[in-house]
Amino acid sequence: MKNDMRLIYDVGMHKGEDTEYYLARGFKVIAFEANPDLINECRAKFAKEIENGNLVIIEGAIVEDDTLNHIRFFKNKKVSVWGTVLENWADRNKKLGAESTVIKVPVVNFVDVIKKFGNPYYLKIDIEGMDLICLKKLIKTDIRPKHISIESNITSFAELKAEFDVFEKLGYKEFYLQQQVHIPQQKIPNTSIEGHYLDFNFKPGSTGLFGDDLKGTWVGKNKALIRYRKIFLAYQLFGNNSLLQRSDTGKKFLYRLRKIIGWNFPGWFDTHARR
Repeated sequence: MKNDMRLIYDVGMHKGEDTEYYLARGFKVIAFEANPDLINECRAKFAKEIENGNLVIIEGAIVEDDTLNHIRFFKNKKVSVWGTVLENWADRNKKLGAESTVIKVPVVNFVDVIKKFGNPYYLKIDIEGMDLICLKKLIKTDIRPKHISIESNITSFAELKAEFDVFEKLGYKEFYLQQQVHIPQQKIPNTSIEGHYLDFNFKPGSTGLFGDDLKGTWVGKNKALIRYRKIFLAYQLFGNNSLLQRSDTGKKFLYRLRKIIGWNFPGWFDTHARR
């Protein structure tokens, strides 16, 4: 199926940080969100864009079993972006001091939605713990966005490798690794072809630039996995599940080190893919 060059899917809309950017660049957006509070917030924020047809919000969660009508959703009380359908992720968040409220949300049949709205130019996926499940749903379709990004797993290398295996199966050959903490410093290049040019300030937690605007080094699968090996080592030393995070002394050391360095390492990474 031919790509609709003016269409973007924002899977994991959150507060609309990425949707706002895509709309500003002149794209039509199909946005997915499970948290009803965030849906209501975005419906008010983007009322004009919804009315003129440039934004459609799909309410509910994307899960492995599309036959379900509803599923439990762990709506985080402290960090809204940590909302998830996975109980073990909610347990991790609780250990980090952010408990969840359990609610029921509709299940979204992702394949039915993309068949209805078409093959997007860019598919952004960022749904806590379910990115790979969403990506896999493309396998049984002829939907192949020109560009895809997911928030990659950096706690299980086997899961990370599975992401690249699915990308490869879908025909994606080049990859770009983007650390999320650096996104607020991104600037749209003057030569950008990804929609209308504008001066835009990216919010923390957003996905930022995509496609041909990412002018750094794109690499093949093997080189990307080698880079992620190093990232995994850093995460094991300094990440949320590291030994340093398990003691007050270790946490204080990491806090001081982050203050000195000036950023929260190792952080989460998005993997961008292109055919």
